[in-house]
Amino acid sequence: MTFEREPLVDVRHAAFLQGGVSICIGACDRDLVPTLVRATGCRVAPDRCKVTVFLSATQGALVLRAIRDNCMVTVVFSEPSTHKTVQLKGRDAEIGGLQAGDIHIVERYRGAFSRELEPLGFEEILVRTLLTCPPADLVSLSFTPCEAYSQTPGPKAGEPLQATA
Repeated sequence: MTFEREPLVDVRHAAFLQGGVSICIGACDRDLVPTLVRATGCRVAPDRCKVTVFLSATQGALVLRAIRDNCMVTVVFSEPSTHKTVQLKGRDAEIGGLQAGDIHIVERYRGAFSRELEPLGFEEILVRTLLTCPPADLVSLSFTPCEAYSQTPGPKAGEPLQATA
């Protein structure tokens, strides 16, 4: 018997994850050695049950190797101007290619993240250079969030994310 459950990501969180936030993907290899790479955008499925992040296969080679080992991933989304932070964990991460429209998502993300960082003193050219990657080097990483936490500094940091319909 299977039970349907509500997605851990609600509409409000989905908008946040797909906005101009810093996105870091973390994984541990079979020896539990951690590794990290910056993502270049996010797509949340319409039913909000699946989250896909994009990354450079070259820059993220160690993360991708770890995910091939155990399919486990942690992704942290943080808004630099407010420090609002959400952490998602998955146990079914899959590496894939890009779908139609994903390059547009990546480009939109680069612009949104640049606009987020500009008031903090970071020029657009710097942010775009940080996030640059040839389209042929981009891969997707999709997973079903099985754990979700608020990691915003303060008294509720570390608490499970509270989804609202």
